[in-house]
This record gives sequence, structure tokens and C-alpha cells, in this order.
Amino acid sequence: MIEDIISDAKSRMLKSIDSLTSEMSKIRTGRAHPSLLEQVKVSYYGAETPLNQVANINVVDARMLGVTAFDKSSVPDIEKAIMNANLGLNPVTTGDLIRVPLPPLTEERRKELIKVVRAEAEKARVAIRNIRRDANSSCKELVKEKMISEDDEHKAEDRIQKLTDENIATVDKNLEQKEAEMLEI
Repeated sequence: MIEDIISDAKSRMLKSIDSLTSEMSKIRTGRAHPSLLEQVKVSYYGAETPLNQVANINVVDARMLGVTAFDKSSVPDIEKAIMNANLGLNPVTTGDLIRVPLPPLTEERRKELIKVVRAEAEKARVAIRNIRRDANSSCKELVKEKMISEDDEHKAEDRIQKLTDENIATVDKNLEQKEAEMLEI
């Protein structure tokens, strides 16, 4: 019983950290990375289609992405979608290759992005604490139903707290790395 509760809490906390990592990878740091264009949707034959389904996205160099359309007729739509994605990017088309230069981040923009990253980290911490609360309430239910003793409940709560502390430390470490990466010029 207790092991099931703890393993469930552990897997849910890991999912929260994975979600945070995914969200942080979408935030621009000044380096080119294909995930920057993941949320871009292209109007492709009347349907909103993710960019990575209509084109190949690759890193040309540290400050430039290359987008190669699978269908050459969709190049203008892809270029328009990148401009309208509110990422502050201005694509340059050369034949079938769309080059997307990444302008250097200003100090002001870096600070704004750091606030966004901190907010994402706080969401992850809150999610982890909510998972802890759910696991502890499940243990209390088992005590009420007389399926486990109060001593077992306290031991389980200690293990859950330790798990929570470890995962919050991981979130803090990820936040610290991302902030350092963003402040790098």
C-alpha cells in the first residue's frame, strides 16, 4: 500500500520535472536550438500544422537555424508563420532554405526571460508540493481505514518529504543552470 503511494508520487514528481525541462528548452537563450520553433504553427492547406511536420529544422551555426520545407510551395507560409509566432525572429529565404538568424538578446529581454523561467520553476515546485499533499492524504486515509498504523504513516510521510525535497532541489538546480545559460553573452 505505502510503496504504491510512494512510487506513484515519485513518478508524478518526475513527470513534473520533465515538463519543466521541456518548457525551459522552449525559452530562448541566444543559442540556436530547433526546439525554439516547436510551437510555430503553419497554415498548410487550410490546417494549422506544427512546423516540424512540414519542414526540417536544423542548426546552421550557434546563432542561426535552417528550415527546409518538404513542399517548396509552402515556403512563403512557413516564413509568414515564423514572423507571426511572436518570437522576435525575422526569417530570410534563399530558394528553398529559410535561414532564421537569432538576434543577440538585450539585457532587458534576458531579465524578462529569467522572470519567465523562475515562474515555470515555481509552477513545478507547486506541482511537486501538491503531489506530496495527495500522497500524505492517501496515507491518512489508510490510517483511518485501519490498514496501516500511525507509525507506518509517519515513516511514509518522512519518505515522501525526502522525495519532495530531492525533486525540489532538482528543480532549483535546473533553474540555476538555465539562468546561468541565459546570462551568458
